[in-house]
Amino acid sequence: QVQLTESGGGLVQAGGSLRLSCAASGRTFASHVMGWFRQAPGKEREFVAVISGSGGVINYADSVKGRFAISRDNAKNTVYLQMDALKPEDKAVYYCAARAAGMSYTTDYSRYNYWGQGTQVTVSS
Repeated sequence: QVQLTESGGGLVQAGGSLRLSCAASGRTFASHVMGWFRQAPGKEREFVAVISGSGGVINYADSVKGRFAISRDNAKNTVYLQMDALKPEDKAVYYCAARAAGMSYTTDYSRYNYWGQGTQVTVSS
């Protein structure tokens, strides 16, 4: 079982930056593909970014490419999402998620096994 705890959300003006963190429990963190997803009111949860266990494979949604950066520190059991040039349309609850240990890389949120509680990101115009 993996427990995930996000932090770092908040209110920021358009054009500003936030850094989200997600701390994971357990000893197998490096074996887990980690993803960030978001959900705005009235909308489906959507993929934001994903990183492989080693950090060698990364992918982004087109809507955030060039503005967001995902990274991980396996020694600290933590994955990060650096968000720059934020736009009002980035407003959502952001969730950290993990696939089961050893499972392959995917952007499909339904295939993630563990989820954090979410952190709110609000961008004012």
